[in-house]
Amino acid sequence: MAHTPVAAPADASLIDSRQALQRLLVTLGLVVLGNSSMYVVSVVLPAVQSEFGVGRASASLPYTLMMVCLGLGGLLTGRLADRHGLTPVLWLGALAVLGGFVGAAFSGSIWAFGLAHAVMGFIGSSATFAPLLADTALWWNRRRGIAVAVCASGNYVAGAVWPPIVQYGVDTVGWRPTYMALGVVCGLGMLALSLRMRQRPPAIQAVADGAQAAAVDHTRPFGLPPGAAMALLCVAGVACCVAMAMPQVHIVAYCTDLGFGAAQGAQMLSLMLACGIASRLVFGLICDRIGGICTLLLGSALQGIALLLFLPYDGLVPLYVISALFGLFQGGIVPTYAIIVREHFAPAQASVRVGAVIMATLVGMALGGWLSGFIFDVTGSYHAAFLNGIGWNLLNLCVTAWLFLRLRRVRGEASTSPVRRGWPH
Repeated sequence: MAHTPVAAPADASLIDSRQALQRLLVTLGLVVLGNSSMYVVSVVLPAVQSEFGVGRASASLPYTLMMVCLGLGGLLTGRLADRHGLTPVLWLGALAVLGGFVGAAFSGSIWAFGLAHAVMGFIGSSATFAPLLADTALWWNRRRGIAVAVCASGNYVAGAVWPPIVQYGVDTVGWRPTYMALGVVCGLGMLALSLRMRQRPPAIQAVADGAQAAAVDHTRPFGLPPGAAMALLCVAGVACCVAMAMPQVHIVAYCTDLGFGAAQGAQMLSLMLACGIASRLVFGLICDRIGGICTLLLGSALQGIALLLFLPYDGLVPLYVISALFGLFQGGIVPTYAIIVREHFAPAQASVRVGAVIMATLVGMALGGWLSGFIFDVTGSYHAAFLNGIGWNLLNLCVTAWLFLRLRRVRGEASTSPVRRGWPH
């Protein structure tokens, strides 16, 4: 993309303003449309597996390719947005979503189907995830946590809205015509909304309250070199999302195997992600009060509890209840990483670091989706796949707890100001 002039940065007085709120609502719509492919692929998984005659692991491959490319694409689209503004990046994303869905509808093999989803992830969905999270964080100060949570909740709004619609389409006209319709609706919708995103964020970086700024040394996050701290956050991101992917990617197939049918599984997925919307908003409020790392620790512990509940219960009603709990417990985890980056790293590095940690979470989702399918193919059931998810969740819990303890020690050693954020000593 050639370098093109972009609009001047917004005035700093627009931070926390009505215009910021209007922009947040447009952002929410873009995330809902741009991230539709993340959730509909799990709905069509049984039909695609049957049509192409492949195993569960191979049928999970398109989701894996899409999520890996979504993570990698987040780095590219973030840099492009920094140089050229969001609007041209969103235009590219809209064309990729349109072309990806239509291309998948005409695919003749699982590899062609997977390639179409890789394109949607790399250019399409990536344009409406990490760049919009970073952009939102720059438009808000006092309510940054809840604003980022609203932006990120669009991902789960997509998960709540699209699965039942797509399942209805699959049952009535088939998955191919349904995919073509999705491409037209989501692609053209993104093009229309992108016209409202031409204003660049304020040039003056929004910072949190003085107490928080004084409590954090951006040159030594958690008392560690920035590279080491970032690596640990990425490990935590991969681990939590490998665990998260098991129910999200395979709940429809799991219900089909249990004899409940794909429609019940799609409803559970929709319920799970609808509860995730509420979770992200609540976790955003919690994050504004106790800080990012404490919120991440809380979410990790709760997600582990929800995964444990899948082991002893496989009835229809218990699965609905557990799906709702899983959504409530884990929904706020991923956007918390963006808040942690804004709290503990230099603001000038926010876009790149947010993109990197979001990429790690998406790699975790991709790995978890494929790994669960592979374990199912080897063992013939999802029991071992749930145990695998619990193990990865424990890794996330250990890394997060260690960072939390490091932060407490660093703040305890600081004699300039008392600890203002985080759990009491």
